[in-house]
Amino acid sequence: MAQRPSIPKGTRDFNAEEVAKRTYIIDTIKDKFEVFGFQPIETPSFENSETLMGKYGDEGDRLIFKILNSGEYLKKLSDEDYTSKSEQKITSKISEKALRYDLTVPFARYVVQHQNDIEFPFKRYQIQPVWRADRPQKGRFREFYQCDADVVGSKALFQEVELIQLYDAVFNALKLHGATIKINNRKVLSGIAEVIGAKDKLIDFTVALDKLDKIGEEKVKTEMLSKGIAESGIAKLQPLFELTGNFGSQIESLKTILGPSEGGLKGIKELEFINKAIEDLKLKSAKLELDVTLARGLNYYTGAIFEVSAPEGVKIGSIGGGGRYDDLTGIFGLKNMSGVGISFGLDRIYLVLEELDLFPDTITETTKVLFINFGDSEAMACLKVVSKLRERGIKAELYPDSAKMKKQMNYANRRDIPFVVLVGEEELKSETFTLKDMMSGAQEKLNFGELLDTLKK
Repeated sequence: MAQRPSIPKGTRDFNAEEVAKRTYIIDTIKDKFEVFGFQPIETPSFENSETLMGKYGDEGDRLIFKILNSGEYLKKLSDEDYTSKSEQKITSKISEKALRYDLTVPFARYVVQHQNDIEFPFKRYQIQPVWRADRPQKGRFREFYQCDADVVGSKALFQEVELIQLYDAVFNALKLHGATIKINNRKVLSGIAEVIGAKDKLIDFTVALDKLDKIGEEKVKTEMLSKGIAESGIAKLQPLFELTGNFGSQIESLKTILGPSEGGLKGIKELEFINKAIEDLKLKSAKLELDVTLARGLNYYTGAIFEVSAPEGVKIGSIGGGGRYDDLTGIFGLKNMSGVGISFGLDRIYLVLEELDLFPDTITETTKVLFINFGDSEAMACLKVVSKLRERGIKAELYPDSAKMKKQMNYANRRDIPFVVLVGEEELKSETFTLKDMMSGAQEKLNFGELLDTLKK
């Protein structure tokens, strides 16, 4: 007996309804991207390993899917490498390519590679799948789509302001009210690390701090201690863990904490500018909130950091994130090219809309009318009418086989097709159509014009 086929953990098949709902979200995001002046690009699903490795920190590097070289790759290993069982030694010799982990690093590579053809500042959007060797769980998959918008070639903080507006515009269009756009600044985090005497351990500090909402204060402190951050320094963080109040009051408290740090105070000024602009412009659906523990583990953020959480009551991870990266392209040889970008989590947004019942009923509409097949001559006559209806934008189809009436009717019911048309000998002679409403069971004889008008309603 043949083994039942399966798919890898963390991947999914999508049925017609799911594809329609995903397309609705993508089209909404794409529409707002273009309204805000972003242009589409696409990059390959896999990159050279050297393009990706080392750009996401140690944790990120471990989650990159490596692609084995084609051919007899093991023959290229020396006996010493083979018996060493060293993952690092062996991987670099048998794998030269990897599936992209996100869209930002490939975008940076794209900018450097095509810099002579790009008009800066360059606003691009990209909606493509990415892959991460993560542990699958609700809202977290190994293959998923990212929907990114980035601007490179400008250091103006108005870009951050516009990206917050873009988040708000998309959520408003999806009728997803109550999302929280959390913001922090990497300079603030660097300033805090400086004040507590952990300037040389910034990455360890931010990676641990970023886990606060997942593992809690005590475990974060334990992780910091394990990374060599002094207990006296961690004690200085206590006011940070207890920070409360609105955006303005938190900023004032931070000024006191960061007094000795010039860089930290610069980060505060940037946050104040962004918040003041958003207060003046006002958001329609989302709210902006300062979260000084927000770190995001990626190495390349240098300024503002964003993370978006779903409306209160929906238990799911972040549904978006991003930030400012002042010299990401520098890793590929193009210096001083500042950028800032955000990403929408398609899969998690889908789960949120599903839980809150926010998908419009119309997006899952299937075929509107099915023509019953009574035989070859009747079917041919029906196909001519089906073609005319399709030309007018009506979703119509003919049942392909002249099967029993009950089977064809059951097919229409299972597909949720609201109307069926019966064309038998009598209808052929009179050039009429018997239209049946599958919901009410009512039937009426119509000419083509009447049939068209009824189906358009």
